[in-house]
Amino acid sequence: MPTLTKPKEHNRERPVVFMENVSKIYPNGKTAVQNVSLEIEEGEFISFVGPSGCGKSTIFNMISGIIEHSVGKLEILGTTPTLARQQSTDVSFVFQEPTLLPWRSVLDNVMLPLEFRNVTKQEKLEKAHHVLKMVGLSEYTKALPRELSGGMKMRVSIARALVSKPKLLLMDEPFGALDEITRQNLQSELLRIWETEKMTVLFITHNVFEAVYLSTKIAVMTPSPGKVESVVEVPLPFPRNEDFRTSHQFSDIAAKVSQDLKF
Repeated sequence: MPTLTKPKEHNRERPVVFMENVSKIYPNGKTAVQNVSLEIEEGEFISFVGPSGCGKSTIFNMISGIIEHSVGKLEILGTTPTLARQQSTDVSFVFQEPTLLPWRSVLDNVMLPLEFRNVTKQEKLEKAHHVLKMVGLSEYTKALPRELSGGMKMRVSIARALVSKPKLLLMDEPFGALDEITRQNLQSELLRIWETEKMTVLFITHNVFEAVYLSTKIAVMTPSPGKVESVVEVPLPFPRNEDFRTSHQFSDIAAKVSQDLKF
């Protein structure tokens, strides 16, 4: 079965995500995801690529506990996805759209996840200001979403996901609607944050080049019903800069992923 980890000889730690023969079958009989087996270790940056409708978002929704899997074993941080979502702030989700509350300021949008936790007002403010500085929006705390560009809105969405210091960050094609310059800038910002915060990141994209630039490994999925066809390693060091995008290694890995996408 495809795996995203190599077995450790001694004292193997529990993976952040463990999926064994996981399938999702909807009530109408449609199988969206079939027999997916993955192990994802702490600190990895894993991108999922595949054709539209192959079940990438379904996998993320199962991992986050938004929907339940139908068959197989699925554990997140050693527990069920539902309990992981209900009992901790260890899992955060960034959707394709920023989904900001239009009547709330940038600062208030970012503090939203903390309002459901036992956190003092001062702590909320400190945490929110910290992550807004991290994404480069310290000067926009009082702005409303309508006053922001698309890239800035996505930065707010990322800051909101980071404010609870998650161990696992799920990102469902967050840069898909952005222009290429903004997209590349946010890719670099995301890698900087990932390296600083030591999170595990799962990232959906249709862009092979984006996947290669960001990832430690890339899971290539088949058309529906979605299966993991292959796992392509990106064995190149971080931090990565713009020169990496034009390197032979980058081109070779992108070609490998593209070839695996030809079913």
